Amino acid sequence: MSTPQTGQDASPAGSPPTIEVDRYRPSDRATLYDVCLRTGDAGEDATGLYADGDLLGHVYLGAYLELEPDLARVLRREDGTAVGYCVATASTTDFEHRCEESWWPALRARHAARAEEDESPDARLLRMIHAPSRTETPWLAEFPAHLHVDLLPEAQGGGRGRRVLEATLDAVAATGSPGIHLGVGASNVRAIGFYEHLGFRTLEHHPWGLTMGLRLPRR
Repeated sequence: MSTPQTGQDASPAGSPPTIEVDRYRPSDRATLYDVCLRTGDAGEDATGLYADGDLLGHVYLGAYLELEPDLARVLRREDGTAVGYCVATASTTDFEHRCEESWWPALRARHAARAEEDESPDARLLRMIHAPSRTETPWLAEFPAHLHVDLLPEAQGGGRGRRVLEATLDAVAATGSPGIHLGVGASNVRAIGFYEHLGFRTLEHHPWGLTMGLRLPRR
């Protein structure tokens, strides 16, 4: 797995590094998998939690890059390195069907399921690959799209998270989807406040956290 580069930023000394919103490029994939892992513990680094560091990306990121690349946006340094991302789909139901057809089968062939009594982090992700959940809920008709956003610490602040999220929301709204939802862990208080500030409201409470939704403007 690649690690984001740490070369010199081209910004003048003493000024914040220039990080801009950009479209996803296929060459970003390995770096974005690394971002996913380094933000995978309620926004903190999950590197030490998994024996196979790619599993988190396989479950929460890879299918979006493969099946919905036009909706993916990244935060990119001046040297070209991606340091954050927002991925989305306009239709959760359609996306889950397409994952079942063309994303999960290859992963299932490569990764055997673990015994039910195995409660390791890797085992839990493997169970999600072999038996992914389906989104069936009354609010899905109003909020059929969904997204995931992850930013490394250097990409946080300065309005960068808002910019990459709004770029993704604009792309999803352009598809005609009426609303979008996301999941956020209960312990990630800062993220909950961030989404509330952008207009998201709580749709459902879970043992692990919240599902939040936002109506999208008609285009």
